[in-house]
Amino acid sequence: MASVSIQSVKKQFGAVDILHGVDIAIDDGSFTVLVGPSGCGKSTLLRMIAGLEEITGGEIRIDEKRVNDLPPKQRDIAMVFQNYALYPHMTVGKNMAFSLMLAKMEASAIEAKVARAAEILALTPLLDRYPRQLSGGQRQRVAMGRAIVRDPKVFLFDEPLSNLDAKLRVAMRSEIKELHQRLKTTCIYVTHDQIEAMTMADKIVVMRDGRIEQTGSPLELYDRPVNSFVAGFIGSPAMNFLPGTLRRRAGAARVELGDGTELDAPLGAGGNDGQPVLIGTRPEHLTLSSDVGIPSRVVVVEPTGAETLVSCRHEGAELSVVFRERHDFAPGSTIRLLPDVERSHLFDAGTGARLVA
Repeated sequence: MASVSIQSVKKQFGAVDILHGVDIAIDDGSFTVLVGPSGCGKSTLLRMIAGLEEITGGEIRIDEKRVNDLPPKQRDIAMVFQNYALYPHMTVGKNMAFSLMLAKMEASAIEAKVARAAEILALTPLLDRYPRQLSGGQRQRVAMGRAIVRDPKVFLFDEPLSNLDAKLRVAMRSEIKELHQRLKTTCIYVTHDQIEAMTMADKIVVMRDGRIEQTGSPLELYDRPVNSFVAGFIGSPAMNFLPGTLRRRAGAARVELGDGTELDAPLGAGGNDGQPVLIGTRPEHLTLSSDVGIPSRVVVVEPTGAETLVSCRHEGAELSVVFRERHDFAPGSTIRLLPDVERSHLFDAGTGARLVA
């Protein structure tokens, strides 16, 4: 196991800046997820940690050792790729053993390591099969087994579940998390799926355009996003945003929407009187009201059994609401929605920064 330190790391492809001085401290034994939209630089950063991309500037340390100029095989890491990267002409057992054979390890030691990894991943009955005879989930477990046998200091995962169907992704999320809890090895995991990030991570690093927007635990990012980008990216369904103007009168703060509707400002919100703002509320933090709140036209009602998801519109803005109760709203009807002031957020309309008193 090892800590990983990323200090002021930059990456350029020609004249194009991909990473703009990234700083991340990854604790020994932690599970850190790099998340963000496509093109934000997360996979490039992972490949730089692995030694598959050159570092333009800054420093990467693994277990306190500077690795900028070390080739991948000397970094004591193991990487699991999106496309499995298995050798089709080799059995499962030989795929898992291949790197150890290259390292000229004794046959008995190789056999023991492969057997241990196969037992951990429930692959023992499949050791004599070929990749073409396996399901997608089984192939991904073989790819993980190939990484485990090397007993690395750090596991790197590059969107390993994106080729799987939805049901299998959920199952594999649990398997990878359980594997980490068992092995206690430092893991760095890249995904664009924020549900994966929320359910698997000890620490989430949210990236955008080659920069870090926020770092913290899943619930920190969910409950206290530093800006509207993080607030809208973390959470499913996404946070609702309504534009308005902050009004401060006699010590009270309210948000005036475009149609004149006034809402209590979130508790602890900062900002100045007359400032253009966005009020953000998560779908589960909106409640029905009879006479006050946001007048919203019902567009679609989606009952899921345990919850009812309602899509609405207010003055052209889309609103998603999650009700625990069952409702049978008629499309086109108007309902009033009241944000929970203790769980809502206020952001500057221009910069997107969260406004805190």
